[in-house]
Amino acid sequence: MTNGHRTTKRVFVVGVGMTKFGKPGRPDPNYPELAREAATAALTDAGIAYGQVEQSCVGYVHADSTAGQRAVYELGMTGIPVLNLNNNCASGSSALFYARQLVAGNLADCVLALGFEKMQRGSLGTPAHPQATNPVEKFIEASARLREPTGAPVVLEMFRAAALDHMEQFGTTAEQLAKVAEKNHRHSAGNPNAQFQDVYSLEEILSSTSVCDPLTKLQCSPTSDGAAAAVVVSEEFVDRHGLADQACEIVGQALTTDTDGAYDNAFDVVGQGVSRRAADQAYEQAQLGPDEVDVIELHDCFSINELLTYEALGLCAAGEGGALVDAGATTYGGTWVVNPSGGLISKGHPLGATGLAQCAELNWQLRGDAGGRQVDGARVALAHNLGLGSAGVVTLYRKAAA
Repeated sequence: MTNGHRTTKRVFVVGVGMTKFGKPGRPDPNYPELAREAATAALTDAGIAYGQVEQSCVGYVHADSTAGQRAVYELGMTGIPVLNLNNNCASGSSALFYARQLVAGNLADCVLALGFEKMQRGSLGTPAHPQATNPVEKFIEASARLREPTGAPVVLEMFRAAALDHMEQFGTTAEQLAKVAEKNHRHSAGNPNAQFQDVYSLEEILSSTSVCDPLTKLQCSPTSDGAAAAVVVSEEFVDRHGLADQACEIVGQALTTDTDGAYDNAFDVVGQGVSRRAADQAYEQAQLGPDEVDVIELHDCFSINELLTYEALGLCAAGEGGALVDAGATTYGGTWVVNPSGGLISKGHPLGATGLAQCAELNWQLRGDAGGRQVDGARVALAHNLGLGSAGVVTLYRKAAA
């Protein structure tokens, strides 16, 4: 892979694992146990021991400093470097991004990327330390300036503003938003790791509790507990350990932040611009386009964000996300299968684990190990993970030739 003028080594994922995502509020299992379960599954999947891991990159949001060390100490205390990463909801993919960089830069042959979260019930609130500046305060202020607040939780306000603007500018309907959720709830029925596996009709989604008009409860991702992990290695490591049959190459990956103008419209306030730049960079690295992708896991924290992300990823032009859903282009039998796992809306959204759960799902898809939700003939996969404030991560995978 080339990145600008820099030549980097090929990087592969050879093992993935995740816990079942669950409702928060229970004291057990706590994050070390969740992390141990996911990481052990990934190491077992790769057929290697933790002692072969040279560095660990750990993503989380709601835990204290060095929680990454506490998590991996469940696997063994081997003295390796442990990097703690907090990029809001993109923390898991940020851990994967740094793991890939370590291998691509020839600084390690085998790195563990791990993400976990223990959450509280209810909407995301204010910072744990009220005296500290809220890192997303500028985005909150911009959203309030663009659209009169209703008094709902601030994250809901931001995505509500984006939904209303999309409806007003492009004629997107409440029914099209609900169709996103209907699809993802339906997909989750085949995922044993999903927090929810209930199927709902379009009418049930539209008539569920209104949380911030036009968004209803069944169009919003829940708070969740869970963990996920991936073993990231070099081509030489794949060859030495005979892992070609299950290796999936990271052929493109980008992590982007905001540029000037991020506060100017409701879509960029919730990360569409960040996502578009990450996608463009990842496509360029991989020398692939959206028409060559088979299966996608994207950050559907709210139904509107899935529509915005269709446009950011180049699946359709601006304003055509609703029409894409109407056409059935993003489910089985369509052009792409988007969120076969059920997505954040139904699989759940333990913030630090989300990006690596996407990685796990897509590697299972490319390996043909996704069971009843398998996408036939999947060869190229794309993951999109977003953290407000902002960080956008897009990763492209391709199944390695055995």
